[in-house]
Amino acid sequence: MHHDPLENALTEQRNPASERLDAMSTAEIVDLMNQQDSLVPAAVHAAREAIARAVELITVAMRAGGRLFYVGAGTSGRLGVLDAAECPPTFGTDPEQVQGIIAGGREALVRAVEGAEDRAEDGAAAVREREFGAGDVLAGIAACGATPFVRGGLDEARRLGGGTILITCNPGHASLPNADVTIAVDVGPEVLTGSTRLKAGTATKLVLNTLTTATMVRLGKCYGNLMVDLRATNNKLRLRSVRILRQLCGLEEQAARDCLAEAGGELKVAILMARLRVGRAEAVARLAESGGVLRRALGE
Repeated sequence: MHHDPLENALTEQRNPASERLDAMSTAEIVDLMNQQDSLVPAAVHAAREAIARAVELITVAMRAGGRLFYVGAGTSGRLGVLDAAECPPTFGTDPEQVQGIIAGGREALVRAVEGAEDRAEDGAAAVREREFGAGDVLAGIAACGATPFVRGGLDEARRLGGGTILITCNPGHASLPNADVTIAVDVGPEVLTGSTRLKAGTATKLVLNTLTTATMVRLGKCYGNLMVDLRATNNKLRLRSVRILRQLCGLEEQAARDCLAEAGGELKVAILMARLRVGRAEAVARLAESGGVLRRALGE
């Protein structure tokens, strides 16, 4: 008799609150889902120490030029790819710096790929393909904690000498993969049994938001709570750049636009030029000297 490794998984248990789900009215279903979703932030809070350790691990690696890779299948994989894709526009990072790997590849982003998550060796191969090295960090995302693709990726990353993080919503699972830091978020059983795109997916999104945002703040990608390293790649971001320049340097609209243009669209450089009344070359040099940290470059 083949043993079901997920039989006792928290993510596969039935939620007593939704046992009569199919007999509920629309309003009752909406209320029940909202009530269950409200449990997620507290569960993420309970894992805060592990999340902070993971941020430190990623920050140390990135300071030395390392990269962060997310590895997941299904919802977990899509959320990793999403978080990775949002880093360059928000923080001005190189697209190579944070990368998302999903079982089944690009097609799996928009359509479920049958069996893509079932082979550990595929996870290991995907990690090798990206030329993962000892200076990099791999964060495996597995709601159930047992996804072979993720386990294979984590094992390979450890073999290659890199840092490892596991993000799971199945804290009690007997054989979670080994990782330097395990972030286990106990969101309890789903409203729809086993549908981990629900609370587990929400918890994962919150954790990933925190990992990359906190890391980028530690790396000097913002000044106060303003994203001064954003790349003005569309109209909204250009307007935000001008707004930040006006807020921080007391410039009029046109002066702010001119300054930003003179800085080649680089907001940090423009802020230094306006605040210290220096030219672009001097501003760029100061920024380089201070490791890209604006507060340091301003001498604060």
